[in-house]
Amino acid sequence: MLEPRTESFDDTAPRSSSLRTIGIVAAVIALLVVAGGIFARGRNERQLASWTDAQATPVVNIIHPTAAGASAALTLPGNVQAYNSAAIYARTTGYIRRWFVDIGDPVRAGQLLAVLDAPDVDQQVAAARANLQTARANRALAQSTANRWTNLLSKDAVSKQETDEKTGDLAAKTAIANAAEADVRRLGALQGFTRLIAPFSGVVTSRSTQIGALVTAGTTTSTPLFTVADVSRMRVYVRVPQAYSAAFHTGLHATLTVPEYPGRSFDIELARSAGAVDPQSGTVLVEFQAANGDRALKPGAYAQVKLPLDGNGVGGGVRVPPSALIVGSKGTQVAVLGPNGKALLRTVTIGRDDGDSVEISAGLGLADRVIDSPPDSLQTGDPVRAVKQGAGHAAR
Repeated sequence: MLEPRTESFDDTAPRSSSLRTIGIVAAVIALLVVAGGIFARGRNERQLASWTDAQATPVVNIIHPTAAGASAALTLPGNVQAYNSAAIYARTTGYIRRWFVDIGDPVRAGQLLAVLDAPDVDQQVAAARANLQTARANRALAQSTANRWTNLLSKDAVSKQETDEKTGDLAAKTAIANAAEADVRRLGALQGFTRLIAPFSGVVTSRSTQIGALVTAGTTTSTPLFTVADVSRMRVYVRVPQAYSAAFHTGLHATLTVPEYPGRSFDIELARSAGAVDPQSGTVLVEFQAANGDRALKPGAYAQVKLPLDGNGVGGGVRVPPSALIVGSKGTQVAVLGPNGKALLRTVTIGRDDGDSVEISAGLGLADRVIDSPPDSLQTGDPVRAVKQGAGHAAR
């Protein structure tokens, strides 16, 4: 009897194929994930580097300088002084007996201002005169003796040696008398200094003494007893910036104003210039003079002097706001936008500072692109990013 035949199916092969497919898919997915992560990380790094570079590059505002043009006038502070001024001190020690003038009083040359009592000097004068009388008496006796011995010598009654001694004594007594006479004159001059007089015509601008006050000779460091000023003509001193000093010459007329006369101006004339630049201020001291017949101008007053500049070759240059300036160890500089968006520092010369704007007389042109308010750390060659361009607001 034949037994039925049984067939068996092995499913291992299909299962192995499915697993292989799943593994390949998983590997591909893993590779894609890794590749995506690498790409994303690289993109983030590039974005971070770009953001860092952008943050490291300063953002600056660009302005354009404006033409300064020729100024109509240059206004500078001036110091008004009397044409002549003298502080009166005592030349001898004493006490104030009387004073005759006070502040604001007009005086003439040689007018008596005050009288001192100097008892010490008076006693010294009396003693010196007594010494002079003694010296003159001794000289007269020596003169008589010398003449007598000279006559005796001619008769060979005395020796030549004795005669020479008497003659020498006369010379010594004469010298003593001359010294005593000089001492009397010296003390007489000191006695004359008890009268304080005005050295020139003018007005008394200060008095710092009272009757009975002790004054000491030679104390020039203390307050003067009187101050006399000649205010018929005034001197006005002005410090002119070096850039403008060549435009002013002797005989130039300018206008002066003072606060107490807001609607009045005074004509002044340039008398002289120091001819040298003060290294501390960079200015040249010039002196103007003005007539002052009505005494409107006062010694020591502060004034504004308006100096004409038209026709003097002064002007030109460019103007920028003060915020564009960099002041450091290399002097005054301005940062401009150079090629390829990089900064360039230039040393400039300031011609005039008006407060809200600064005139640059050298080192900068109208075509330059100036960086306004540059960072303190900005150096030549540093990259910058300009976000705005506009006309300089320094124009007037």
